[in-house]
Amino acid sequence: MLGMGASKQLPTVLLIDDDMVSREVMAVVLTMGGYTVHTAINGAAAVESLAEGACAPDVILMDAQMPGLNGTRLIGELRARSQAAVIAISGSAAPGAVEAAADGFLLKPFDAEDLHKLLDEREAQTRPAAATALDSDEPVISPETLAQLRELMPPAAVRQIYAALVDDLEIRIPALEASFAAGNLAEVRRMSHAIKGGCGMAGALQLARLAARLEALNPASNQLDNASALLKDLRAAGESLKRMLETEFAE
Repeated sequence: MLGMGASKQLPTVLLIDDDMVSREVMAVVLTMGGYTVHTAINGAAAVESLAEGACAPDVILMDAQMPGLNGTRLIGELRARSQAAVIAISGSAAPGAVEAAADGFLLKPFDAEDLHKLLDEREAQTRPAAATALDSDEPVISPETLAQLRELMPPAAVRQIYAALVDDLEIRIPALEASFAAGNLAEVRRMSHAIKGGCGMAGALQLARLAARLEALNPASNQLDNASALLKDLRAAGESLKRMLETEFAE
């Protein structure tokens, strides 16, 4: 993990850019910002530098569009030789495949603070989660939402709302688990977003919070290691809602 606290040394950067002016200006800006910077004039030179052990960067900044070895192929070569975070940089939008394969993106021109902020955000995203995200003190349903619904409609109608939510979860949660097992992260995010929305509207705050965390999972980070625990917590929260339905709204 990248240590970005005030008392921690800033990471070493390998900057890859075929444009001499851009490369030198960025190197100066980052060096003045406290970073140790190595440079490479193109992708092949960067790969050679890593292979020879000439530098051991914590972060690699690579221009998204260079001649020769570039794009996702370059990212693959860099990852094969380094554990560094790979950040794509460009003066315009990066190719979609490059941005998806990289660990982040910075739009030129940027300064040391922009890189610092991006790395801080990445560290927060990759920080291991607790073994469980469930909060035993968090209510299954927001008391305020439940009170509002009871003012607006008869008990049977309120029960019907939560019964529909339980029925929906019993379909969506297994499908969500199957999508994650299949590596379909786009579908995981889509279904998590749907669960978050429905549960949030109904005041099922714990379910909504867990679904939001699943929706925000970043495939480029080690957050995916936490997904199994989040899915387990989501299922447990769904069971709590089902039990509440059976007791609070017993027919």
